[in-house]
Amino acid sequence: MFKSSNKKPGQSTYASQVEKYSPLKYPHRLNFYDRPPLDDITIEEFEICALDRLRILAEIESSYARNRSWDELKDVAQKHSEKYLPLNSNTAKFKSLEAERRKDHIGHFVLRLAFCRTEELRRRFVKAELALFKVRWDTDDRAEREEFLQSRDFGWDAVDDAELKQYAAELSMAASVPPNSNVPPEKHYKVRWTRVPDLVEKRKVFLKGGMAYVPAKEQASIVFEEFQRSLEKSLQLTLKHLPRLDEDTRIVPLLDNLSQGFQAGISSEWSSASEAVGDEVTADMIDDFSRKHFPMCMRHLHESLRRDKHLKHHARLQYGLFLKVLGLSIDEAVTFWRRSFSTMQDDKFNKEYKYNIRHSYGLEGKRANYPARSCQQILMGETPGAQDSHGCPFRHFSPENLQTGLLSMYSHQGFRESDLLEIMSHVNSKTPHYHVACTRVFEITHGSKGVKKGDGVGSGESVTHPNQYAARSRELEKGPADSGTVKTEGDGDVTMG
Repeated sequence: MFKSSNKKPGQSTYASQVEKYSPLKYPHRLNFYDRPPLDDITIEEFEICALDRLRILAEIESSYARNRSWDELKDVAQKHSEKYLPLNSNTAKFKSLEAERRKDHIGHFVLRLAFCRTEELRRRFVKAELALFKVRWDTDDRAEREEFLQSRDFGWDAVDDAELKQYAAELSMAASVPPNSNVPPEKHYKVRWTRVPDLVEKRKVFLKGGMAYVPAKEQASIVFEEFQRSLEKSLQLTLKHLPRLDEDTRIVPLLDNLSQGFQAGISSEWSSASEAVGDEVTADMIDDFSRKHFPMCMRHLHESLRRDKHLKHHARLQYGLFLKVLGLSIDEAVTFWRRSFSTMQDDKFNKEYKYNIRHSYGLEGKRANYPARSCQQILMGETPGAQDSHGCPFRHFSPENLQTGLLSMYSHQGFRESDLLEIMSHVNSKTPHYHVACTRVFEITHGSKGVKKGDGVGSGESVTHPNQYAARSRELEKGPADSGTVKTEGDGDVTMG
């Protein structure tokens, strides 16, 4: 995988020098990803590296959708990076820098394969990757950052002392330095003005002969523009070579799943939740729990079940696995579903439904421990028809039904009609962010528990799984003393007859 032995024309001479002279394969924390990984990579590593990076990029995109400030976005990105993709400086002791940077390198290139396919995916990927690069730039060690700048040719020319003196007045004006202030001009660099349109727009540079004189303090703009330009070009090249992968039945499904996850705006470790989380739940507790702790998708399923005394296959699948991970034991699950199907004869229930309930708990069939459906799986799964109740309300409801449903389900938890405008803005935008809308509903309905806008379901995280929503809601009800971080393990999907 990604293996190559011959250096091709036009490859970075810097990368060759690193291999020859540097004790580290990845000498810098900052990376322009000029060359693909040259190692043999297992399918498992291929997927893990990509998913962990995607979790960070998805949260960055969520931050943009939630109009977070740059400081808030940076804080969220750093927390997720520390959890999923740590990158320590060269001065860090007792850290495997090589392993950290290798994972970062592999993950980036796998996601290139997944997100080069459409213009929309490329645009979102570049925006998120650029934001991650900026976060790392801001948090990088100054000396190491300078070493990185010296390692590449960014196409800028240092302005000599003669030019600094010749254009001193103009440079001072661009830098908003008062005339005759006797402040010596700082170091400047010359680049084509088209490379720093953001600085030109803000009138932070002096223009002369098609060149922009960029002060050293704004040097980052050149670096960011170069990173963006390089990545956009690389994605186009990747797209041209993508058909070569069509014959690889191992990789294509993984790439499809990754790109779908990005389109859904989410990716989470909760997607593998397959075991009960928290205290045991009984059938008698579900009605109360649904009003207090359920996300809208599960609240709608519960109310549909109570109204119709029945749920169709996909709805039973979505709701049953959610209840399993919530903490409903197999015996309590049978009791719950039998009571819910109150108009059905015992013989029909035992023959047609009880087996499927036991199957979902791994007690029948191939005895697999099936995970609950994640937001990604719900969003990208079977589209509900007019008579179906599964799916995501934020995506599958009409605007009118969504607004009516939100008010009827959550008004007792503080949701008001005035909140609808913000929720609908996330749902009806050109690039919808359904998980952001759901996260905002969580924040509003848990305001009495101390949750503020931007807190999400903890540490600023967005909702990525119905059980994540419910688990965090239950933690908040118990209070800080009993709250904790829940970890889940397992993998797989479910197919039931």
